[in-house]
Amino acid sequence: MALSIVSQKILFQRQLLQRCSVNLYKYSSTNVDNRRISNPLLYIPKASELVEKAPKSIKPYLYLMRVDKPIGTWLLYWPCTWSIGLGTVAGELPSLYMLGLFGAGAVLMRSAGCIINDLWDKDFDKRVERTKNRPLAAGELTEKQAITLLGGLLSASLGILLQLNWLSVAVGASSMILVVGYPLAKRYTYWPQFILGATLNWGVLISGCHMYFDTAVSSSFILPLYVSTICYTMVYDTIYSHQRPCLTFNYGAILGYISVTNQMPLSIIIPMYVAAINWTLVYDTIYAHQDKKDDIMIGVKSTALRFGDKTKTWLSAFSAATISGLALSGFMADQAWPYYLALLFTSGHLAWQVKTVDINSSEDCWKKFKSNHYLGGILFAGIVAGNLLK
Repeated sequence: MALSIVSQKILFQRQLLQRCSVNLYKYSSTNVDNRRISNPLLYIPKASELVEKAPKSIKPYLYLMRVDKPIGTWLLYWPCTWSIGLGTVAGELPSLYMLGLFGAGAVLMRSAGCIINDLWDKDFDKRVERTKNRPLAAGELTEKQAITLLGGLLSASLGILLQLNWLSVAVGASSMILVVGYPLAKRYTYWPQFILGATLNWGVLISGCHMYFDTAVSSSFILPLYVSTICYTMVYDTIYSHQRPCLTFNYGAILGYISVTNQMPLSIIIPMYVAAINWTLVYDTIYAHQDKKDDIMIGVKSTALRFGDKTKTWLSAFSAATISGLALSGFMADQAWPYYLALLFTSGHLAWQVKTVDINSSEDCWKKFKSNHYLGGILFAGIVAGNLLK
């Protein structure tokens, strides 16, 4: 009898504890939801969450544009901001209008580039684990639907480009050769990351041209900046390849300076552009290591396959070229000490990527690839601070 009473008490206590746990969970969940509503800064939904909640009819288009993965847009945008910042009048902040204009352009052109890439690669994508569910490869969208969307994006991009001076328009329009050519490069060369980097950082030249029209004066610091951004691209894209873009992705490094200054100072723009290309070679080689097994099987080339076990040696060289180009570009632009402090942090970030990346781990390659977003922000902050102290 006594044993029965004890058993009932234990059962009652367990039921009570279970009810309390459930109520506590409900309270916590409600509290979190209330915080999301009362203070949205405590909860910022990810782009992937927003795309997932989008209407079913437009969801494939959003995935085609890679709206769920904004990291590519940031990597396209940052070289533009560097160039705009370097071209800003001493003692002033960069133009919010120009930053916004190039931000919108980065979103549109990155989306357009993804569509062009998928149109070329849909047959390859079907055979690669990471890309087989892309809308064109999976048959969710037709080529006609993709081309229609592409036409709209390019038209909107042209509208933004026409807001700039004519030198910027000419430089910007010329980038389309690289945009279209990048997907083809993967078929014929182990250096598609270089083509991507050259395009991705073209904004350095465009923003520069919009700000300065005197080619002789502005060439002194835009060229080093462009060279540096190319180098940076080679680093992060080499990391991405051991998941794959460089000339193409860094066109903004050129366009940004031209658009702000209405000049094309090659001594500033070119080092920055080359630096950005090397940066792309870093992060996109890292990215390309994610897909290297599938790339070998289907015959697609990348720097990840070209470098193999010597990847980190190459990444170190690209990182050094990135920092050298950025340092030269900053020197030619008479940047103050905050710029070089930011460059020191940039060097540390690149060194961390190269030293710690596991090129045989897709998860780690993706993590290192995404971290380059913060690197771009660090350098932009240094440029703005340095310009204010000139």
